[in-house]
Amino acid sequence: MKFQLTGREKSELFGEGIVTVILLLLLNMSIFLIMDQLIDTNPGIENGIFQIKMSLSFGPQHLQLWSWGWVFTVLMLLADAFVLYWRLIRRYRQMQLRHVIVELHYIASGHFDHRIPFTLTGQMQRVVESVNALVESTINSLEEERAIERSKDELITNVSHDIRTPLTSIIGYLGLIEDKQYQSEADLLKYTHTAFLKSKQMKSLVDDLFEYTKVRQTDAKLQTVQIDLNAMLEQLGASFELEASKKGMQIQVDVGAEPLMFDADPEKLARVFNNLVSNALKYGQGGKHIYLSSTQLSNREVQVVIANDGEPIPQSSLTQIFERFYRVERSRSKETGGTGLGLAIALGIVELHHGYIYATSDEKLTQFIMHFPLKHSETLKIPEKLARQMKRATQAADQEAK
Repeated sequence: MKFQLTGREKSELFGEGIVTVILLLLLNMSIFLIMDQLIDTNPGIENGIFQIKMSLSFGPQHLQLWSWGWVFTVLMLLADAFVLYWRLIRRYRQMQLRHVIVELHYIASGHFDHRIPFTLTGQMQRVVESVNALVESTINSLEEERAIERSKDELITNVSHDIRTPLTSIIGYLGLIEDKQYQSEADLLKYTHTAFLKSKQMKSLVDDLFEYTKVRQTDAKLQTVQIDLNAMLEQLGASFELEASKKGMQIQVDVGAEPLMFDADPEKLARVFNNLVSNALKYGQGGKHIYLSSTQLSNREVQVVIANDGEPIPQSSLTQIFERFYRVERSRSKETGGTGLGLAIALGIVELHHGYIYATSDEKLTQFIMHFPLKHSETLKIPEKLARQMKRATQAADQEAK
């Protein structure tokens, strides 16, 4: 919207122009009279300044076209026009600034969804854009702060929930042992074994939570070295081969014959790959294959895909599976042994490597696709097309949840 003055401001501007013109006319007349008297008392001054005079004669009439009076008048008119323009522009910009200040006070009073609606010219437009950008940045910061607070509350709630269940069982079975509420040694062994399993479950949750907090810290460090990605995937496939065969699945590794070297922290990267393969074994019901592959996409980027042909992940869950404690099955059961932090940890580690990860799933394949820079000094950004797709999917999931 183009900036417009109010009726009162237009009147003020008009009055400013009238007063300026009157003052300039008085000033011009004063200067003219002073110079006229000076020239009358010293005629040689005019001849020294103006060597050429133009005149027309009509009989007894004599009209002088070029004299000091005409030159003075023209020069003063030019100077008056400049002064008048400067005064009006100055007052006009003051009015613009006043409107900007009013808008700022309106926003500061709590209307944070409001933006300065009008457009100006020159430097004032840059001020308006800067103010709007500052307000936008402030709002985003406030929303991020609120999201962090909500995230902390959710973290405490989820951790409390996941720890309370096994802890209740441990206390219950140890209480039975303490009160000697068992009939035989077999019962005693059963109670202690159950308490032991629940303790391991708690330890797994605490370990994952500790790992998650480490990878989410902004100052987290990686011990990066040059590693052969192809060799790492082959070793990964071999290490899970026995476990996969017990579940009736096969692991297929598709990598090039030549080494694929890139900068990474081998320990943390192995954690990512282990999490993804373990998830494929746990949750890929009905699947027969797990596929591991690597591809160098360019001279600065490498892609890793871990896929399985098991039961697909619902589309509404694809954008949420990397959130901590999120589980596709919705129940917080530990029958599958998961803590709900594995994929959140994987996301954090991939981001520490300056890469990105996303998932796709259909009736044929569920794929976890990771992109890493070959050099750790570089950072990969999610392509805009993929980012838009993920945003639309997230919005659709939010609408479905509502």
